[in-house]
Amino acid sequence: MEINVAVFLAYAGLAIMIGLSGIGSAIGVVMGGNASIGALKKEPDKFGNFMLLSALPGTQGLYGFGGYFVIDKLFTLINPEMTMFNGVAILAMGLFLGFVALVSAIQQGSVVANGIAGIGSGHDVFGNTLILAVFPELYAIIAFAATFLISSGLAG
Repeated sequence: MEINVAVFLAYAGLAIMIGLSGIGSAIGVVMGGNASIGALKKEPDKFGNFMLLSALPGTQGLYGFGGYFVIDKLFTLINPEMTMFNGVAILAMGLFLGFVALVSAIQQGSVVANGIAGIGSGHDVFGNTLILAVFPELYAIIAFAATFLISSGLAG
């Protein structure tokens, strides 16, 4: 049986996209969760705020899955007749979105962990933390949007 290299590269790109974005989200959520456990000792009534902030880095994993959905289900770019160019393009999109989401989620986890620590110390910084935590996520959103636009161009 002959291996279709273009299809192999495309699926490798999807695996990288989903894997890295999921790893980043897991790390970011754990950072927020760890900070929450510590802050709950001083501010147990703030659990709702801590939970919301801790969950924010989880969205980058969804962008990785969304990228898979756009490439493989919405535009159905992966098929046995696909070109090597498309296979490499999908691999590149996987690397791009995967790494941006990985770093974005970890950095967002750092922002929310610091905000949670501040709230746990008695400071009223929930709103400010929520606003500042959006900035790292913006780049994952841009990477997802670029993946969508590139995919639509390949489907063209």
